[in-house]
Amino acid sequence: MIAVLATQAVGVTEIRDAAELRAKESDRIAHLAEGLRRMGAACETLRDGLVIEGPTRLVPAAVDAAGDHRLAMAFAVAGCLAAGPGLTHIAGAESVSISYPGFFEDLASISSA
Repeated sequence: MIAVLATQAVGVTEIRDAAELRAKESDRIAHLAEGLRRMGAACETLRDGLVIEGPTRLVPAAVDAAGDHRLAMAFAVAGCLAAGPGLTHIAGAESVSISYPGFFEDLASISSA
């Protein structure tokens, strides 16, 4: 989520000391960077994190959460920030039910307000 918010911040955001995110269920750093790039973000991977330059106007895109509920939720928030034709499609979005079954309903209730 911090990386998604960094796409909207002015300047460069560096996320460091997060190498463990490459070794868990999937390489979350690589998947996050790939998805954000597809959405138009200026994002670079590091051995232990990410560098994100903002602010960026995100655009809808097809992204892959790699079955990770944290990535799916982050991409859903990014999708709410995206402007332009089409919708953001998140492959693996169903994984959100692991930790927050009502996430999409709650997000819809606050994003349309």
